[in-house]
Amino acid sequence: MSQKTLTDDAVAGAAAPPSPSARRWWILAVVAVAQLMVVLDATIVNIALPSAQADLGFSDGNRQWIVTAYALAFASLLLLGGRIADLFGRKPAFLVGVVGFAAVSALGGAANGFAMLVTARALQGAFGALLAPAALSLLNTTFTDARERARAFSVYGAIAGAGGAVGLLLGGLLTDALDWRWTLYVNVAIAVVAFIGGTLLLTNHRDAANSKLDVPGTILVATGLFAVVYGFSNAETHDWGSPLTWGFLIAGSLLLAAFAWWQTRAEHPLLPLRILLDRGRAASFLSVLITGAGMFGVFLFLTYYLQLNLGFSPTKTGVAFLPMVGALMVTAQLGTTVLLPRIGPKAVISLGFAVAAVGMAWLTGIGIGSSYASTVLPQLIVTGVGLGLVMPPAMQLATGGVAAEDAGVASATVNAMQQVGGSVGTALLNTLAASAATDYLAGRDATSKVVQAQATIESYTTAFWWSAGLFAAGALIALVLFRRGVPQQDATTAPVVHM
Repeated sequence: MSQKTLTDDAVAGAAAPPSPSARRWWILAVVAVAQLMVVLDATIVNIALPSAQADLGFSDGNRQWIVTAYALAFASLLLLGGRIADLFGRKPAFLVGVVGFAAVSALGGAANGFAMLVTARALQGAFGALLAPAALSLLNTTFTDARERARAFSVYGAIAGAGGAVGLLLGGLLTDALDWRWTLYVNVAIAVVAFIGGTLLLTNHRDAANSKLDVPGTILVATGLFAVVYGFSNAETHDWGSPLTWGFLIAGSLLLAAFAWWQTRAEHPLLPLRILLDRGRAASFLSVLITGAGMFGVFLFLTYYLQLNLGFSPTKTGVAFLPMVGALMVTAQLGTTVLLPRIGPKAVISLGFAVAAVGMAWLTGIGIGSSYASTVLPQLIVTGVGLGLVMPPAMQLATGGVAAEDAGVASATVNAMQQVGGSVGTALLNTLAASAATDYLAGRDATSKVVQAQATIESYTTAFWWSAGLFAAGALIALVLFRRGVPQQDATTAPVVHM
């Protein structure tokens, strides 16, 4: 070969853009930023709600819809968003989701009344339902090396698990330092980073380009998930005997059953049942669902305890959750890169649930005169250790081993499980906590401040006990459903996540 040929080849090689694999860690950063935006928005507005309510003048009855509107739209449209990413490409789905999320966040920040704010929150949920599955499926198709995929999913899973706590911290900082509107405006800045990175780094994938959208399936699952989440949300504001609760829950269950039946008949099913019928993947989906439900015992009621009983500011409350976030992120790396390759998901995820259950049970020792350092901090760290062993491995295994054309909808199912679990957990724990407070006040002097304070403690500890029970049930389910050993590679599918 001539010297000129060698030189020309070198120039051509230097001019060629880096391959997607060479940019994969930058892609992880972009995807992580986008996922953080979606996850933290489930909680960032919570701390700002009192300020927003005072500013816009909406009632206590309407207040919960600022949170619920996001959850309703997000949960009911996730499977559609995942299938759109498979059919039309993950890059355009990701970019449209990022831009749309930023635009409606700005709309919410500029809200001049309740209607405008709740509409913006619902639209946030809709664009989040497009963005979240596209982001997760991008990881699933970008990282094909087993060890690198483990590290990537440990980061992603840690963000999914800790994003709620980060939202509480950021919401407190922005509300204290600036204004409640900045809990929404901040998404514009995050979205700019994600959009620029996505435009420069991502390549388009249309693995299901030859399929068609399952319109009847889309309608059935969207309305079914909407009804289920709406029913549980009404349990918070009404009660379990209200027609608005059980009526929607029954309707949602029937619609989801009809959806499952239709998926066996549809030529191009929205959610191919092969994704759900795999034993290990089903166990992973259930693990994500239970984690979403139980985590609200940490975030929701402990937030109340720290602010109302210990007198923490919004910012200090957010900071108080950071040790749990740190523990979660450390064990996320340990679980996916060290433990899972050696002992498999049956042991790792069962252990994680058991540790989280111990942490929540230990947290029931709080009292009126308790201190954060002795009765909250150690318990938070233990709970974070447990959740770090559950969330990343479960999300990893739920999306690993699926055919490339199903990556988006499998990713959407993971997000749907987490969101529905959170909605169910919120309603269930709120109802149980309220009943515990009412039972404690019965026969006591309800005008006494000490009695009232102790009643709130009873409500918190009841919620913590039930969260511990959910995690204990998760440990049992993981022991029963996950197979022994490390998942094996199937040459006919996308690389399974084992290290």
